[in-house]
Amino acid sequence: MDTSIQELIVRLSVMAIPMVLAITLHEAAHAWVAWKLGDDTAYSQGRVSFNPGKHIDPIGTILMPATLFLFTGFVFGWAKPAPITQSRLRRPRRDMALVALSGPGMNFLLAIVFALLLHTLFLLPASVADWVGQNFVAGIQINLMLGVLNMLPFPSLDAGKVIEQMLPYRQAQWFAAQEVRGNMILLTIFFLLPYLFNKMGLSAYDPYMWLVRWPTSGLWNVIATVTGLS
Repeated sequence: MDTSIQELIVRLSVMAIPMVLAITLHEAAHAWVAWKLGDDTAYSQGRVSFNPGKHIDPIGTILMPATLFLFTGFVFGWAKPAPITQSRLRRPRRDMALVALSGPGMNFLLAIVFALLLHTLFLLPASVADWVGQNFVAGIQINLMLGVLNMLPFPSLDAGKVIEQMLPYRQAQWFAAQEVRGNMILLTIFFLLPYLFNKMGLSAYDPYMWLVRWPTSGLWNVIATVTGLS
């Protein structure tokens, strides 16, 4: 088998499990927090579960992230959205903001867990320790990226949902209506602009770098310090 293909398969095998866990448990957190705050919509549909299989979307959780990773090195995907009925929450606006924050909160927690698990590699046989360690490192990276991404203030992302709940009703309605436009901006920022900036030799000005990669790198350093990795 061609060496480059072998390397690609190894990289994909290292990314697959952390990627699925990051995407599905993000939605599981939304469902669980909504249930705890009074909305049983997800619970009635069997979605209050930390079993990844309950939240997998074949395209968004498997096909899209794998394809993007193989061709761009960028990881992005989604699970089946947790069904939330805001009116059933005990304090709808406040609680909806908490539900939104629980998604990236779960990703940051998972990043810490993966970092701590790196300390257990000495318990494994040398033949598998390296591969497992790469999984753990990928788990830190993917969860931090997904957490940071969802803290960007766009209507379709979790931080956008928080902003929506903080705005007066009319402004909140307008903000929510910008979701399609916001998604187009996101696609431009993460796919078109990096390509154009790279072609022009201006990669240092790539908005993806300073919106996601640099914050991710900073959080990585914080977690490494807190968990004793550095």
